[in-house]
This record gives sequence, structure tokens and C-alpha cells, in this order.
Amino acid sequence: MIRGALFLLTLLLPYSVLGIVETPPPAAVQPSGVMDIGSAVQLVLGLFLVLLMIVASAWLVKRLSRWQGGHTDQLKVVGGLAIGARERIVLLQVGEQQLLVGITPGNIRTLHVLEEPLPVSDGKGTSEPLAAKFATILNKQRSS
Repeated sequence: MIRGALFLLTLLLPYSVLGIVETPPPAAVQPSGVMDIGSAVQLVLGLFLVLLMIVASAWLVKRLSRWQGGHTDQLKVVGGLAIGARERIVLLQVGEQQLLVGITPGNIRTLHVLEEPLPVSDGKGTSEPLAAKFATILNKQRSS
């Protein structure tokens, strides 16, 4: 039993405490206060290389996103309105025709096809909010 305790004690104690392995004292390193020109050039070139890689990857992502059909002039989202937590009503412009579409997590459904397209906002504001226009369209659809 004493042998087991002694064996366990030798496993738990680090070797440097027992004196088996002696570690030499660390060498004194004297820091230099000035960076030499080679290190400065390497630092600047490394920074330039990282910035160049960031710009190149951004250009590549922009270039490849065009092939995925990310931009088209024929289909535009004119506006949208959140109905619930995951439900939305969206007004789509398809060519010259406008569609009112309901979107839920499991379904997309055409609610109404507008006979007369709503004026598309140029970003400077409209006389009537889009939510009010949607409400009038939905009320007309419910009454008919």
C-alpha cells in the first residue's frame, strides 16, 4: 500500500520539483528599440498583400453573383409589408404588370393582379404610403 501511494506521488509531482530534469535558465534577450528596414518592408508588403487579397475576393464575388441571376430589369420588388412574424405581402413589378403576392414560410400565392399599376416610387417619397395602398387593394378584394 505504501508502494502504491509512493508510485502515485511520483506521478503527480512534476519532474522539475523532484530534480530529475533540470531546465536551464532562459537566455537573456535584449529587445532592440528600433525596427530595421528589412522588417519594415516585410510588414508593409504583408499588409499590402492582405489588402490586395480582400479587394480581389470582393471583385470575384461581385463578378460571380451576376451569373446567378442576382440582377434583372424585368422583375422588381416595388414594396412589401410584414403581416405577421413570418408572413409578408409583396408588390412585384413584372415588366409592365404588377402582382400582389402573399409570402409565408411554406407558400407563395398571388393575391391580386393589378389592372392599373401603382406608381413606382423613385425613393423621394410618395403622396400615399404603400401600406395604405395595400389596405385599399385588400379591402376591394375582400368585398368582391
